[in-house]
Amino acid sequence: MFTGLIQALGKIRSLGGDRLEVSCTGDTSELILQDLAVGDSVAVDGICLTVENILVNGFVATASDETLHRTTIGQQHQAAPYVNLETSVRVGSKLGGHFVTGHIDGIGCLKESVQTPNSWEMYFTAATSFSQLWERQIARYIVPKGSIAVNGVSLTIADCDPQGSWFKVAVIPHSHTQTNLSQLQPGNWVNLESDILGKYVEKLLGHQLLSSEGIEGISPAFLAENGYL
Repeated sequence: MFTGLIQALGKIRSLGGDRLEVSCTGDTSELILQDLAVGDSVAVDGICLTVENILVNGFVATASDETLHRTTIGQQHQAAPYVNLETSVRVGSKLGGHFVTGHIDGIGCLKESVQTPNSWEMYFTAATSFSQLWERQIARYIVPKGSIAVNGVSLTIADCDPQGSWFKVAVIPHSHTQTNLSQLQPGNWVNLESDILGKYVEKLLGHQLLSSEGIEGISPAFLAENGYL
């Protein structure tokens, strides 16, 4: 589990096949490396990878075929030159972002980035090659003021269209300069993970669970009556 608060930037180098070398860069690398151990989880551009070997300035991990297909790791030429890094959250740590699992739903594409006096307004939509996956896995969870992880960065959706075919986020200067969001150019691909809380609610509503005593399950009417809608 992660929070979406990026600790450092890094570079990925393929070691052949599905094995990857991730090297940490910059002054904050120690935040990743100081307690790193084999078996730890690290979010690499929002993708949860398991540390298999420790290097002087990074680690080696393996990406599954599903990960290579569904994320920018398999499409590095379309992504930012550096990757965002975050170690897994420890029990008792502050949760400054939102619950991020590191399980990517799909790939999005930066449409436009506009600098304002206080932030960068960034617009994302589906990458052409992944438009059907966007509709199935991402669009239905995009809601105004909801949470989304873009390349592992916890962000709040500022605006979106009713169908969820695009969304806008406002990125504050600190997040912009400390992550690879500042390196993105229009057309670059990003990893997207929607809010896990929305997935659980959808699952419960879809199944209309019934108790053994015949009590009605969770429904939109039930949630509204109890102050959740």
